[in-house]
Amino acid sequence: MRRKNQGLSFYERKRRLNSGIFREILLWIVYTAVAVLLGVVFVICFGFRILVIGQSMEPQLVNEQNVLIDRVMHRLTGIHRGDVIAFYPGGNTGAHPYVKRVVGEPGDVIQIIDGELMVGGVPDVSSGKYDKMEDAGIAAEAIHLQDGEYFVLGDNRNNSEDSRSAGIGAVTESSILGRAWLSLPEGDSGMGRIR
Repeated sequence: MRRKNQGLSFYERKRRLNSGIFREILLWIVYTAVAVLLGVVFVICFGFRILVIGQSMEPQLVNEQNVLIDRVMHRLTGIHRGDVIAFYPGGNTGAHPYVKRVVGEPGDVIQIIDGELMVGGVPDVSSGKYDKMEDAGIAAEAIHLQDGEYFVLGDNRNNSEDSRSAGIGAVTESSILGRAWLSLPEGDSGMGRIR
């Protein structure tokens, strides 16, 4: 049997694109785009990072420690006594955000008497954990918190600029960035949930 001489062909065969491979590539592109989008949303909502400046929150948070801020859940569940929040002092969005602990909620009457925090005329249950305050500031007189107002103090109460200062006063809901939920490692201080 003789073989035909096939020689060289200058015509290329048209390749057909396999639809299964095309579909798989398209799915990978869509999955990657969705993953990136979810990652961006997660970082914006729960991974907003703020640098703590000063010793006002020691020993919980130290100077130059980064904390992650949850900017969504506080809008759904509200801010409560004991939460650590980030806010713009005096509502000044041009200032570096402060990180402090909420000790008074809307409707509370706050006053500092003999270095002790009083909420509604009764000593605050957490007062024993902190030093007595040497300076009551504007809280020497009773402060009635209105709707959307919170009173905040630093955990290191004798080394903190907080709601006792006339320039800060009660923190309004509109100036709150979110709830601090995670501290990142800094020096001897490790990573952990903020309580």
